[in-house]
Amino acid sequence: MTLKKIKIIDIFLIFVLCFLTHFMYSWFPNTLFSIFFPVNESIWEHMKMLFTAIMLITLFDFFAFKKWNIKNSNFLTSSFISSLTSVPIFLIIYMPFYKDTGENMILNITVLFIVICISQIISFRVLTNDHMKHLGYLSLIGIIVCYIIFSVLTYYPPESDIFLDHKENKYGINHYVI
Repeated sequence: MTLKKIKIIDIFLIFVLCFLTHFMYSWFPNTLFSIFFPVNESIWEHMKMLFTAIMLITLFDFFAFKKWNIKNSNFLTSSFISSLTSVPIFLIIYMPFYKDTGENMILNITVLFIVICISQIISFRVLTNDHMKHLGYLSLIGIIVCYIIFSVLTYYPPESDIFLDHKENKYGINHYVI
C-alpha cells in the first residue's frame, strides 16, 4: 500500500465519519462530546464535525503507516494542517452558495466531499515535505487550541448567522433566540 492509496481511502473514510460524527452528540449528549461533535445544525457546528472526522482518521493513518512501513516525518503536522485548512476552505466554497440558495442537502454533501478531497491533497503534500519535520509539538498545541475554541464557541457563540441553528432557532448548545 502506498501513501497515495491511503490518502484516497482516507477521503472516503472521512466522508463516512462526517455522517457518523454528525449524530454523536445527539446519541450520547454529554460535555465531552459537545467539544468534539456538533450540538446543533449551525454551519459552525458542522465545521467541528469536519475537523473532528479528519482528526479521527489520523488514528487509522497511524496504524496503516506502521503496517505498510510508510515513512513520514510530518504525521501530526499533516493532520493538523489538513483539518485546520478544511474549515475556511469549506466556508469559502459553501457560504456564497448558501447565501443564494439557502439550505440544500445536495450542495452540502457535494461541497463536503470536495473539501475532504482538498484536505487530503494538503495532507499528502505535508506528509511528503521534508522541511516541516519539527512542527509536531506546535501542531499538537494547535489541535488543543482549536478544540478549546470549538468548545468556547459551542457554549458562548456570538450572535451571527454562521452560529445560528435555523431549525431550532438557537445559538450553540443552549442559547435560544428570543
